[in-house]
Amino acid sequence: MAGDARSKTSNNTNEPAVTERSRPCPMCKRPSAHHYRPFCSRRCADLDLSRWLSGRYAIAGGDADEDEDGDQARASDLVRGGQGGGDLGGG
Repeated sequence: MAGDARSKTSNNTNEPAVTERSRPCPMCKRPSAHHYRPFCSRRCADLDLSRWLSGRYAIAGGDADEDEDGDQARASDLVRGGQGGGDLGGG
């Protein structure tokens, strides 16, 4: 059908069809495009990616990441002589 009520094209012929039922673009709040979902355009998608890569977005957390792989626990065991099978005193 030529007059589908669910989608419309933008004035710019380079932009994909916009779906009216979709959520707004998280960057500029315009209707999102199916091709760039959840964004409205490649520009907004690239802007969001740039913010992630530059570290502008961050997930809040405490000091849990400091000892994520257990290096500090193993080091303290070695200092106390718990593991490692040797004297770290060097004397």
